[in-house]
This record gives sequence, C-alpha cells and structure tokens, in this order.
Amino acid sequence: MREALILFAHGARDPEWAQPLRQVEARVRSMASDVHVDLAFLEFLAPSLVDSVNAAIAQGAGRIRIVPLFIAQGGHLRHDLPRLVAELQSQWPKIEFSLARAIGEEDGVIAAMAAAALQT
Repeated sequence: MREALILFAHGARDPEWAQPLRQVEARVRSMASDVHVDLAFLEFLAPSLVDSVNAAIAQGAGRIRIVPLFIAQGGHLRHDLPRLVAELQSQWPKIEFSLARAIGEEDGVIAAMAAAALQT
C-alpha cells in the first residue's frame, strides 16, 4: 500500500511566506522518494488539504499521514484539522489516515530552534 505524507501549514496572503515550507517539502521529497509528499494549506494558498488528499489517492495512496507544520497546538489543530480529517475519512473510508502532533512540539525541532536562536 502506497503511503502519502502531507505537510500541512496555515497559509498566508503573501505567497513568499510559504518559501521555507516549500524548502521543507523539497527536502522531505529528496529523503523519501518512495512516498508521495505534498504541502497543503488551511487557507489563502493552494493546494488545500482536500486537494492534496485527492491527488495522493489518485496516485494510489492507501495511507495518508498528515504532519502539521505548526509551532504548537492551537485552535486550528485542536478543532479545524480534526474536523477536516474526519470529513476526509468519511469520504474515503478505505484510506488509512493518521494525524501527527504539531511539528514544533517535537524534541528535535525544539532543539533546532534553540540552537538557531543562539546563533542569531
């Protein structure tokens, strides 16, 4: 069963805002060439989470892991994202969805931010 990894970000009106996230997407793609990797947005930018999920399924994904590229768990991750994933699961009942915690809550990310803060 093919796996897809969708990196999920908030989005912004300024498309340049997404540049560092696109760099993360490119690095993940280069590190996991056998996984369908996409960057999706909650608002303002495309593609949406629904569009990314539909594209992954069209390419044969049977498992979809969603990783929020958020610093911390806020309202969008507590309420909006679980609702979106539940809607997707009801639309695609044979697809296995999993939702990771906010990437900013991972020890390695916290350590990297601390190290970067000391270098500035």
